[in-house]
Amino acid sequence: MKVLVTGGAGYIGSTVCSALLDRGHTPVILDSLVTGREEFTKGKIFYKGDIADKELLTKIFTEHPEISHVVHCAALIVVPDSVSNPYGYYHENVAKSLELFNNLNNLGCKNVIFSSSASIYDDVEGFMVTEKAPLNPRSPYARTKYMMEMILKDFCTAYGMKGIALRYFNPIGADPKMRSGVHVQFPSHVLGKLVEVALGASPQFNITGTNYDTRDGSGIRDYIHVWDLAQAHVKAIENFDDAFSKAENPDYLVINLGTGSGVTVKELVTAFENVYGKTINKVETEPRPGDVPGAYANADTALRLLGWKAEKDIEDGIADALKWGEIRENIIKY
Repeated sequence: MKVLVTGGAGYIGSTVCSALLDRGHTPVILDSLVTGREEFTKGKIFYKGDIADKELLTKIFTEHPEISHVVHCAALIVVPDSVSNPYGYYHENVAKSLELFNNLNNLGCKNVIFSSSASIYDDVEGFMVTEKAPLNPRSPYARTKYMMEMILKDFCTAYGMKGIALRYFNPIGADPKMRSGVHVQFPSHVLGKLVEVALGASPQFNITGTNYDTRDGSGIRDYIHVWDLAQAHVKAIENFDDAFSKAENPDYLVINLGTGSGVTVKELVTAFENVYGKTINKVETEPRPGDVPGAYANADTALRLLGWKAEKDIEDGIADALKWGEIRENIIKY
């Protein structure tokens, strides 16, 4: 199959493209390179541009009329940045996705896999969320993901489109073949910061928030290996029609992706030190703007509808992140 991947030069999108290639599919990348990296597009079909550019999208589908599905990964994703710059996040994530979905519908591409976020869930007792858990997006970033889902859902109802929203928490690790990984110079996510400390690029790791109602006071998360995450996106494409035949909703599905178990930030640090073989300098600090206690995903629906479950453990993710951190500067030129 030929698949359009928006944001295909980013951390998750590039890994999805590699997973598609490994399964014999052909990714077509659309990325503005505002945050993505051109290095991740080498040897692939790549169009540099905006997801809301109607003329460019028309050109892509004219040149690749056999594109059957779109994986929509393109988005701004840093929670504290969304708090300080909500206009930018609503404009880039919501307004441009509205145009993208409308243009896809008009061009006759009706099948969309949306790379969403489990940050839209509310806190629940026990911290494990199912697809029926209450929603309460508490940052501009999370609210953009919620709005993008609602737009896609309404388009599916009105225009005969079909959409699958994949909700997940915290991707970690890198492509096991080291084709891509975290590419930002100053990562905001937890494992990237741990790697920075381990490699001497940062003096200490901040455990942001230690008074949550969790087993050790630190936030709880579902750390999913980015390769498992990419495999889930491929499964959503390959089992697209089958998933809808098994589901109650004929045109729009929500599917959680995760390991099915929660790991606190302090537990992640301990696991990191075990894999790294050394202790790191760490301090406890206040939560960042937009931070929440966290949750982890019940992934039973993904197994039932897509035949997918996470295969890699947290130690795999840490080991791959460390390996990528050592070679990243040889691949990415800042």
